[in-house]
Amino acid sequence: MTIEYDQLPQNSANFVTLTPIFFLHRNADIYPHRESILYNQRRYSWSETRSRCTRIASSLNARGIGKNNTVSVFAFNTPEMVESHFSIPMAGAVLNTINTRLDASTVAYILDHGESKLVFVDRQLWPVLQQALLSTEVSPEIIIIDDADASEKPGLPENTQYSLYEDLVEQGDENFNWPGPDDEWQALALNYTSGTTGLPKGVVYHHRGSYLMAMGTVISWALPQHPRYLYTVPMFHCNGWGHVWTMAAVSGTIVCIRAFSPKLLFDLVEQHEITHFGGAPIILNMLANAPKFEQKIFDRTIKVMTAGAPPPAKVLESMNQFGFDVVHVYGLTESYGHILHSAMQDDWAEQSIEKQAELKARQGVRFAMTEAVDVIDPKTGATVARDAEAIGEIVIRGNTIMKGYLKDPGANSKVFKDDWFFSGDLAVIHEDGYIQIRDRAKDMIISGGENISSVEVENILYKHPAVGEAAIVAMADDKWGEVPCAFVELKPDQTATESELIDFCADNMARFKKPKKVIFGELPKTATGKIQKNILREWLKR
Repeated sequence: MTIEYDQLPQNSANFVTLTPIFFLHRNADIYPHRESILYNQRRYSWSETRSRCTRIASSLNARGIGKNNTVSVFAFNTPEMVESHFSIPMAGAVLNTINTRLDASTVAYILDHGESKLVFVDRQLWPVLQQALLSTEVSPEIIIIDDADASEKPGLPENTQYSLYEDLVEQGDENFNWPGPDDEWQALALNYTSGTTGLPKGVVYHHRGSYLMAMGTVISWALPQHPRYLYTVPMFHCNGWGHVWTMAAVSGTIVCIRAFSPKLLFDLVEQHEITHFGGAPIILNMLANAPKFEQKIFDRTIKVMTAGAPPPAKVLESMNQFGFDVVHVYGLTESYGHILHSAMQDDWAEQSIEKQAELKARQGVRFAMTEAVDVIDPKTGATVARDAEAIGEIVIRGNTIMKGYLKDPGANSKVFKDDWFFSGDLAVIHEDGYIQIRDRAKDMIISGGENISSVEVENILYKHPAVGEAAIVAMADDKWGEVPCAFVELKPDQTATESELIDFCADNMARFKKPKKVIFGELPKTATGKIQKNILREWLKR
């Protein structure tokens, strides 16, 4: 007779939907007086943070904001951004953080595509949002974050109705109760990433994925209870790699940094006894190259996580002098951030510092919450040989893969195939099983941790009257890791200078996406007329 295990019922006592928002309640209950957020002269405890977030959620609900409504946040790494990662989901809504470096037209596209109902905007960024709203179909309510420490304070809206962020705190109900999502598959966040068309794609996260990302990071990064974390990762990027929720899971203290500088980082690490921080390789480059009088050497170990373009081994090596122990991770916006890390093996300690840095520069092995990662031959579907030579595409399976691209079934069908998520990144597998990227199938450039679509830059160049054909490829850069390089074939009888084309791009898109170099000449093409970017990359290596 078969034992009827399946007859035992699921109920509200033994099955609760997973959400990272409940970490906030645990901290406020158990560690009410422990510091949650520090920012210049502002200090909050976990009980204060819960109170503020609850009040904001209440105010959002009073404005008709609820399940499946998008609330956008156009702001820097300040306490308001941290709070939004709890308050907006507590209202049942979907958190949409917007890259602070984007131009007005792209911001307008995001607001319309995500059907934003309300926008939290830092006062310094109001002019960009104001310009964006001139061309949007949506008319979201405006909430101004008026940070006293902002470097720029443009005038407040004169012909637009708005409220101040602190009004939502003061007017909210501290007794507001959010029972949690109806289903852990419910949308939690909407993050935009560049697509091969040049237009941003809306990546949708669910509550379950963000909960598991937080817990997986705790395990794989070996986080202790009560770490002190400096938030140098922009929270608009993959929700700051999910570290808001990760730090809440371990009752950590988050130290906010509005605008990065090497001196400020060194000072804050010392002042607040920082134990952990994260950042793109450019952050490490800037620390390594900072003036000696700004640098600080610590007699303790500070754990650092870096992701983006593979950091040069020399940079990883240089971090040791400060006491920074760096782990290199890999992921995508579509995977909630990191899903691979260069996990340290015991025998690595026997290697030279140079060799250790080389090993750490690889993308590595899967995080604890990632069920499977493979590198497969796109033609056969078989795993490539572990010889560091055979190249295939990275494919991923797990609970920290997005729900999908919003309003884009065509793109979803391309990346979800054969029970895998296809990353578009080309890599090899080393003999020890560690994965290392060799190329980017989608020609995406990762510059200072930010994705730049080559197609988007090309489309701008094609708008210049003198440009006949153009191709953008990644060019190695000591500071940014990678930067766009433009190869341009001019129209007959037309002329243009390098600076003219670079300025043209800067005037028509986010400035950080502009090419840093322009090379003129005939572009190599296949028999079918397709530009051969692989040859252009080889030219750059000469």
